[in-house]
Amino acid sequence: MSIVYVGMAADILHKGHINLLNEASKYGKVIVGLLTDDAIESYKRKPIINYENRYTVISNLKMVDKVILQKTHDYTDNIRKIKPAFVVHGDDWISGQSVVRDNVIKILSEIGGELIEVPYTQGISTTDIIYKIKEQI
Repeated sequence: MSIVYVGMAADILHKGHINLLNEASKYGKVIVGLLTDDAIESYKRKPIINYENRYTVISNLKMVDKVILQKTHDYTDNIRKIKPAFVVHGDDWISGQSVVRDNVIKILSEIGGELIEVPYTQGISTTDIIYKIKEQI
């Protein structure tokens, strides 16, 4: 069975994350590289949910076979280590995370892997959820 790598913050789990993981599971065994709190903060903001809690949630999803630590926003180390056949990511990173995306494409070309970009789930994001919570306070 092929190995599928999905790097994610999964700060506040929502439908978009589930859609992405369901799509990834169609290609093989899903390994989630769960970003550390520091990794998330390096490109977004301080996470709402800490790593240990996010790990518990993600590792208990039926479509996830394994969760590993992703220490940086860059996927390089984990991809080189596990050599996945596929990396699956939402297509929203094309404009927002182009450097990270370009690095993933480069490494995948070196190891013979393929990038699969899943259409972004419209109408839901962690940022939107945080904004709505702030509106209620």
